[in-house]
Amino acid sequence: MASTKGGDLITETLIDEGITHVFGICGHGNVGLLDCMYQRRDELKLISPRHEQTAVHMADGFFRVSHKPAATLTSTGPGSANQIMALAVAQTDSSAVFSMTANIPTSQFNRGPFQELNMHHHADFNSVIKPVVKRSFQPSRVEMLPLAMRQAAAAMTTGRPGPVNVDIPYNLFQEEAEVTREGRGSAFGKRRSGADPEDIAKVVDWLLTAERPVIFIGHGVTLSEASEELTAFARGMGIPVISSPNGMGCMDMTDPLSLGFIGRNGAYQANQAGRHSDLVLAIGARFDDRSASSWKPGYSWNFPQTKLVHVDLDHSELGRNYPPDLAVLADARAFLRQMLAAVESKGALQPRYAGWLDDIARWRAEWEKFLAPNWGQHVSPISPFRIVEDCQRVLPEDTILSLDSGVHHNWYMQFWKARRPQSMLNTWGYSGMGFGPSSILGAKLAAPHRPCVSICGDGGFTMVPHVLCTAVEYNIPVVWVVWNNFAWGAIRDLQYGYFEGREYGTAFYAGDNKTPYNPDFAAWARAAGVDGYTVTDSRDFAGVLETAVASNRPALIDVHVDADVRPPPTGTWELPPLQYKEPAFGTPWRP
Repeated sequence: MASTKGGDLITETLIDEGITHVFGICGHGNVGLLDCMYQRRDELKLISPRHEQTAVHMADGFFRVSHKPAATLTSTGPGSANQIMALAVAQTDSSAVFSMTANIPTSQFNRGPFQELNMHHHADFNSVIKPVVKRSFQPSRVEMLPLAMRQAAAAMTTGRPGPVNVDIPYNLFQEEAEVTREGRGSAFGKRRSGADPEDIAKVVDWLLTAERPVIFIGHGVTLSEASEELTAFARGMGIPVISSPNGMGCMDMTDPLSLGFIGRNGAYQANQAGRHSDLVLAIGARFDDRSASSWKPGYSWNFPQTKLVHVDLDHSELGRNYPPDLAVLADARAFLRQMLAAVESKGALQPRYAGWLDDIARWRAEWEKFLAPNWGQHVSPISPFRIVEDCQRVLPEDTILSLDSGVHHNWYMQFWKARRPQSMLNTWGYSGMGFGPSSILGAKLAAPHRPCVSICGDGGFTMVPHVLCTAVEYNIPVVWVVWNNFAWGAIRDLQYGYFEGREYGTAFYAGDNKTPYNPDFAAWARAAGVDGYTVTDSRDFAGVLETAVASNRPALIDVHVDADVRPPPTGTWELPPLQYKEPAFGTPWRP
């Protein structure tokens, strides 16, 4: 058996696992691996952004669009630490990322060499990373690499996907050993657990006797690629669908059965349906505080008075916040296929619940009447309604949208109509700023023929402006729309709402003169080699957006948005011990 360098083994294993991209930054700790990757550069492409956080966000975006994992590579110490926030985003939003971190050589363990963490254990970086990955492996010999790599790939893609880490002492990259290759570990979409047939029969019976059922979908439906089955089941039975942001697009959101998002910034008809339903079939969805109005009865849901069937691949989500009447541990697509077959076998796949759908149509009409005066406005500064409206009108149906954390995200949760699955990328669970402007680069590499647009706040974009460099270096033609309201707008709104308008530390000012300040984002873009536009007139935005998308070049649009127009809450959100706010439209309802 011939000896193999550890770096060659790692490179070959990544290729065998179907990984085509590594997003990474060089360092003294990984030059030994980079040299091995050089030999296979046509099969394993290295993309080197200017910050490790962006590297992980790019891998995250790549996976969300393609459902094919990518790898990241960092050197010893600070570069690896820079990944932590981005890995937390990937973990809480169930994105598969194969994180490779270099560590100090084994011969120097616990001697305090350059960039070792050793307060509690030698080469202890994997203790830092463990809370934000599904599993961290630390092989200490070349012979240990095959098993660690296979098990990491399996953990990353089996069950609920998520990031994993292999922390590798850098001497292993160049050291050799006689090793036996392990088989492939990746299993995304290949191990689909189905539901107990008795549970399927019970759910069918409950649906057939319900009068006001709803389906609540989350990222689990997106990840299981169950859009076709969901649509067939919902349309076949006439059941309305409420979606979390990461489930948006699994059912075309222009369909009358699609009610949109629920919670504080949800659509009125979604909250009304949640409040008044008698049976909720939740599939691959978490009842987090934002999609459950902080679990306040009557604002979005009415459990336990409402019957709950909770279906999820992850047993830890079943009953986390609402004890279900029936918990089903199953893959979303497998479950929906079983449901379709069971309903068809009864001859019951036909629209029903006519009175319930009439109620929903009435609530939707009330909501649309309330909103009508806000659309089509030409005002200065530009109304947020106009930005969302023009994006929906101008962008092609297959556009991939990434959204960062911030007030702009609330607008798109409430009003965006995603037409396809895997087309709306949100930093939802951990809500890390910088995800949107960074992940759109990975999304475009995963779908080079689709328009890719990042809607990002001025604060969030300023955290990762180096994404401009990466787009130019690697010719990644994405469009950034910077939502420029000269503030940490979402937090300033909380100050206004809870603290009698006392603003402190949330607005951007030039010095002490209270003049609103931001960089000239368009000039910043042009300095980096990116097309830059500034829009202050609402009549210009749609045309500039069309031009930027059609140019097939990296472009940035700096849009000055009115910070004093806020999305109308239809649910609530609590920040204990502060008193939560009542909806601006609609009222809570308890049975």
